[in-house]
Amino acid sequence: MADFALWPVLAGAAAFFAVGALWYGVIFGKAWQSAAGMSDEQVQGGNMLVIFGLTFLFEMLIAMVLWHLIARTNPAAHVVMMMSVGFAVGVMIPAVGIHYLYLRKSFTHFLIDAGHMITGMAAMGGVFLLFV
Repeated sequence: MADFALWPVLAGAAAFFAVGALWYGVIFGKAWQSAAGMSDEQVQGGNMLVIFGLTFLFEMLIAMVLWHLIARTNPAAHVVMMMSVGFAVGVMIPAVGIHYLYLRKSFTHFLIDAGHMITGMAAMGGVFLLFV
């Protein structure tokens, strides 16, 4: 298994992106919008190509780091999932939580975003299992 492999990284990022599309679309779209205090105009405003493009690039970076760790350690399947979800719970969510404290974001907003991170990272880990 190579330290960097394009296909697992692309597939893992795509899985995370797909979870986000569902999470912030049909599942929690209105609840997130309300928790974020955003109007329909604000949600639809902005350059969506840039927003989605940068989102995918950031998810690629996350996938590259996680794939590198998996490739270097060659873990069992259950450990791949523990690493994926553990990264969300132990690094991503606390980092966002700190920012949300200072931004005075609501607990509901935090829970919606934290749930996305856990679910997205679980999806990424699941996709990575197809390549290990």
